[in-house]
Amino acid sequence: MSRRKRRTFTPESKFETVLEVVRGEKSAAQICREREISETLLSRWKQDFLSKGPELFESQANGKASELELRIAELERLAGRQALELEILKKAGALLGSGWNGNGR
Repeated sequence: MSRRKRRTFTPESKFETVLEVVRGEKSAAQICREREISETLLSRWKQDFLSKGPELFESQANGKASELELRIAELERLAGRQALELEILKKAGALLGSGWNGNGR
């Protein structure tokens, strides 16, 4: 008795198969017959698809939030450096007696 070799499916083919079911283009039984897969396997793919959908959108939102957080941190560092440079310039001006008081005179 020979065993049937185990087939592997690409993520794209799984996605297309589940999408057909979700869209209602064909019945699950018809899709299973055409693609020679079991209904249990199709059901598992569909369950994975539906359960991981929210994670996809969550990761996109987190990605945008982390980009904004990085940009804010960069701007805060820049503002801090400029404040430090301004303080150094004020002290240097006072030590050199240039008469510059910081208001343009």
